Amino acid sequence: MELHVPENEPDPEAAAPDERAAREREDDGGRGRRKRRPPRPRWFVITVGVIVTLVGVVVVTPLTVGLRVWYQARQDERPRSDAIIVLGAAQYNGVPSPTLKWRLQHALELYKQGVAPRIVTVGGKAPGDNFTEADSGRRWLVRVGGLPADRVIAVPVGRDTLQSFKAVGAEYRRLGLHSGVIVTDPWHVLRAKRMASDNGISPAGSPTRSGPSVQTRDTQYHYIVRETGGYLSYVLLGRSVHTPDETIKGVVPDNTGTPSTPPGHR
Repeated sequence: MELHVPENEPDPEAAAPDERAAREREDDGGRGRRKRRPPRPRWFVITVGVIVTLVGVVVVTPLTVGLRVWYQARQDERPRSDAIIVLGAAQYNGVPSPTLKWRLQHALELYKQGVAPRIVTVGGKAPGDNFTEADSGRRWLVRVGGLPADRVIAVPVGRDTLQSFKAVGAEYRRLGLHSGVIVTDPWHVLRAKRMASDNGISPAGSPTRSGPSVQTRDTQYHYIVRETGGYLSYVLLGRSVHTPDETIKGVVPDNTGTPSTPPGHR
């Protein structure tokens, strides 16, 4: 005798697993059920958003500036300009230090290539010194480099890059000059160009490729980090960091505090 199961009735054996699962969930106190999370408070969402934004700014901004310092250091811009500006470095009783000499030699090469008709040397002097960086550079360019004296302008003012560029900007306005190719260490170019631009000079950068700042990867990393901080300090706070060890320390303007222009120069 055959047993017929109605088509509309569920198979007890097929339904058994589902029923067992339901009973297990009930026995488990409903813990197997997925609970819906309540929405987070608005203050929490805003606070997290602000924190994430601040962390992003703190991390991304220095990285971006560091990349700009690194990129600018590898550029050699030599447009036709009104003057070549040599930023100061240490001098010893009127004799340029190796760092300053490398900058002067590079500026001399740019002058001979016709980049600009004049060179501007920059920098004050340390307490007790008899010569400023600017005057030491000018003497070297005239006596050793063979440049006509009326082609070199000394601006012996500044305890740091910012003070020097304020003085150079004033001299530029007095002489009716507008553009300049800045000669300095590679990692210093980005900050120097920004300061020059803020003082009315249309800048380009042609860095030297010799000196302590480019000797090893470790020193390059050190100067990139330093110049990143220096650039941010200037842009955000309007301050200039101290000059590095291979340049001058504690320089002050000369007694007159005014630029020194060669006789007969216009």
